[in-house]
Order: sequence, then structure tokens, then C-alpha cells
Amino acid sequence: MEPGYQRHDLVTLTAAGWHGVLARDWDAPARHCLAYWAAHGLPLVVTRQAARHDASTPRGALALGLPAPLRWGRRRIALQARTRDVADIRPFPALPAVADLLAPHPAARCRQLHACLSEHGLQPRVYGGHGWQWLTGLAYLHADSDLDLLVHVPDATGADVAAAVLARCGIERPRIDGELLLPDGSATAWREWRRWRRGDTDAILVKRRHGATLERDDTWLRRGTLAEPAHAA
Repeated sequence: MEPGYQRHDLVTLTAAGWHGVLARDWDAPARHCLAYWAAHGLPLVVTRQAARHDASTPRGALALGLPAPLRWGRRRIALQARTRDVADIRPFPALPAVADLLAPHPAARCRQLHACLSEHGLQPRVYGGHGWQWLTGLAYLHADSDLDLLVHVPDATGADVAAAVLARCGIERPRIDGELLLPDGSATAWREWRRWRRGDTDAILVKRRHGATLERDDTWLRRGTLAEPAHAA
């Protein structure tokens, strides 16, 4: 995997890339879904990559995912493509655009949340069902769908600010969920981050390009430029 790709990046494939994907041995529902994606030029999402020492993964391969809509049973399809077959890369949509999928009251609250985050230079992106429904025009949402936000933060202090704003300005329905993404590519669920920084739990799950670890101190934050105390007041 080339260093420019992160979890949650959206990629579209070239015609050659889709030809390679569809040439593989899929069951009928998966093939139907993948063929629809190829015909409509819909994006795939970069997922967790194989470990660097995994000899079974071809050089230049990129692990991707297709979370299917309701018509294909919300199935999660895992696949690989060559990085040379990626036509473009882009982020999930911004929160204000996706707010239009919501009823008027929660949509207004989401725009307020976006404004609160923007005051701190934070621009939330929407993945999960709301993001995919906006991207594809296909039905993903159900009554209990969370609103999954991806917030890029500059450092641990920025993560503290983002988590505090999400806790303070969030809405009850849909429930605000999602991750905080640090510059080195490590990510944590914002609710878990908040509990860990307050000292309510002694470990936090940190997701990275090549796996996930349960961290019990702030060593992972001190790598690079992310030095911060383990627990904020």
C-alpha cells in the first residue's frame, strides 16, 4: 500500500481495475452489486491493510471495501485492487451536504454542530450509512442508523476539543458516532477518546492502516509530534 492512502479514503477505479475485480470468483449477489458499482462509477473505501510482512498480499495491492445498501442486504464486500488502477481519491462528503438527508430539526442541529466544529478549524466528514446514501443515491438508512462522523484533528488537544464539541452539541437522533483521525493515521472512536482522556477507562482502541492495538498509556501519542499528557482535565 502506498503511503498516501488512509482508512476512510474513497477511491474510484479505472475500467481496467473493475475488469480485474469482476474477473474474480464472486457469488451471484456480490457480483451483481459489484457490477452495479462498476457500471455507475461508484467509489470504494480504503480499509485496514494487510500487515507489511504478509507475503500473501501482492505488492501494490490496496485493500478496499464496499458496504452494500439495503437492496443487497447491507453486505460488506472486501476486495483488492492494484494502486495503479485507482483513478482518483477523495474524502467522504462534508456534514452540511449530508444534513439534507435528515428531517428538518436534526438537520438544523447538524448544521449547528458543523458550525461549532468549524470555529475550531475542524471539518467533519460523514461516512457510514448517511455518507454512502448521499454518495450513491441508494437506500442505506433505517430507523436506528447512527450518523458517523470522521473528524481530522491536528493533535491530541484538537482531539479533546472535537470530542468536547461532539458531546456538547450532538443530537439524540440520529446518534452521533464516529472517529477522530490524527495526522499519523491513527484513529479512535471519539466517545472512547473522551472516556480515556477523563480517566474513566485505562485503555483505548487505536486503529491504524495495518491493524489495531489496545493502548494503555500515552506512548503512541508521543510518537512524532503528538506529545500530550495521557489524561486531560
